[in-house]
Amino acid sequence: MLTRYLIIFLIFCSATSLFAQNPAKPVNIILDSDMGPDYDDVGAISILHALADKGEANILATMASTKYDGVAGILNVFNTYFRRPDLPVGVPKGYALNLRDWQHWTDTLLAKYPHKIKTNDEAWDAVKLYRKILAAQPDNSVTIVTIGFLTNVSNLLNTSADKYSRLSGPELVKKKVKLLVCMAGKFPSGSEFNVMKDAAASQNVYQHWNTPIILSGFEIGEKIKAGLPLIHNTSIHNDPVKDVFRISIPMAKEDSLGRMSWDETAVLVAIKGYSSWYTLHKGRMIVAADGSDTWDDNGTGQAYLVEKVDYHIVQDLINELIQH
Repeated sequence: MLTRYLIIFLIFCSATSLFAQNPAKPVNIILDSDMGPDYDDVGAISILHALADKGEANILATMASTKYDGVAGILNVFNTYFRRPDLPVGVPKGYALNLRDWQHWTDTLLAKYPHKIKTNDEAWDAVKLYRKILAAQPDNSVTIVTIGFLTNVSNLLNTSADKYSRLSGPELVKKKVKLLVCMAGKFPSGSEFNVMKDAAASQNVYQHWNTPIILSGFEIGEKIKAGLPLIHNTSIHNDPVKDVFRISIPMAKEDSLGRMSWDETAVLVAIKGYSSWYTLHKGRMIVAADGSDTWDDNGTGQAYLVEKVDYHIVQDLINELIQH
């Protein structure tokens, strides 16, 4: 009898252990990045892949919201380096900004690291790729994180039925998208680069997007400094993420303590949630014609992040993840 109870107890313990170790379901995620005017996008895409390797994210695609020559190749460089060379890459085929990195780290990466996509012409039309991917996903299952301009998601809203789906853009978003997370805005009011540079797209998205939106504002990432532990880590070699921070940090006095981490916070929250580090201030962002933003506390469906813990906690996590 004692042996029988012991066996039952061991089976119970084993089952309990398995349940405890079972990871949460990975977040189905699309990254939409301007990948160039700044280099916090590089930290963000490294976090995306790091968390995917940990089983916390399922990356569906990487999109560029700019269309300078080589941006598709740069996204493919990072996807290839992190052993996902076949991840689809989308680039705007119509109007889009052409902003790129003034430090020219993109030139170094394209010359040094392998990538199958050589030109933007070899990448998907971003809007068609959005529609193809969303149509194939389960309902209410996709998180989109934008860390650049709202060009692509605005264009998605403007689409009509096509070979991928009979639904219009707004209908497809409502049916398939669970959450939109944006590095965008300055709260409670101000002007912020991602919103301002394509103001018409920003207005369209923040007026008409029909699923919940979480905004990581300028003030969240401004004081989080990343990159120094990475570039001083002598065990890391031939790493495109390290190369970007190594090249760029010495080129601006303001980066002497590390680069500000706007985009990394948005990816972190999109995958891991906000509640460990932030609370939400609910309402709705109002975007003016010049791209400046104000906040309507009486609005619904949107919220911006408010610090709950010391920002150094997030800073340490970001610096750890970009060394993945």
